[in-house]
Amino acid sequence: DRSSPYDFMLPSPSQFAEYVGRLGVSNDTHVVVYDGDELGTFYAPRAWWMFRVFGHKEVSVLNGGFKNWVKEGHPVTAEVSQPTPAAFKARLNTILLKTFEEMIQNVGTLQFQVVDSRPAGRFQGTELDQGNRGLESGHIPGAVNIPFQSFLTETGHEKSIEEIQQIFREKQVDLSKPLAATCRKGVTACHIALAAYLCGKRDVAVYDGSWSEWFHRAPPRYKVSEVK
Repeated sequence: DRSSPYDFMLPSPSQFAEYVGRLGVSNDTHVVVYDGDELGTFYAPRAWWMFRVFGHKEVSVLNGGFKNWVKEGHPVTAEVSQPTPAAFKARLNTILLKTFEEMIQNVGTLQFQVVDSRPAGRFQGTELDQGNRGLESGHIPGAVNIPFQSFLTETGHEKSIEEIQQIFREKQVDLSKPLAATCRKGVTACHIALAAYLCGKRDVAVYDGSWSEWFHRAPPRYKVSEVK
């Protein structure tokens, strides 16, 4: 959404539908998303979540990403794809999306658990967020911190379901109860949604505005930092 003051906010259903339709994606297409990040997977879960939030069920993340695809010797090409445009109908699934207003209300009601996927220092407020001027570190009251890289192996593949379940258990996150994920800009939060999905929990919501929006809009008492 280029009209938003915050980065990486969801476009409208019609914008998304038009964009992916031009890529040749219809409602019957099985989409596989991956990215070229050195970690193995960084942005791909965000694209996966965007398809799901717009009602598309047949979408997968390539385990290990492009880095491991190349390492394993699978074919690659430099040719530019020329897809035939398709019709895609998008319908927003609000179950998978949290707004600022819903997050503010939850601080008082605790209707759902909140997991923050940023590095521990940013979450605690002890590490400066150098990529964003004017954005101090800290977190939403009541949030639990599970840095997104916790779910990835050293090679950049997703950890086993048993290991993922253990990570959630250690942080006392109950996958049988409502859960929302947040981060800095709504990208790595989608790793939380994907990890929970692999454990059978398919309704994790992502707070799209995440800390970037929260820091600028929430009252000071709702910004927890160990520095202050």
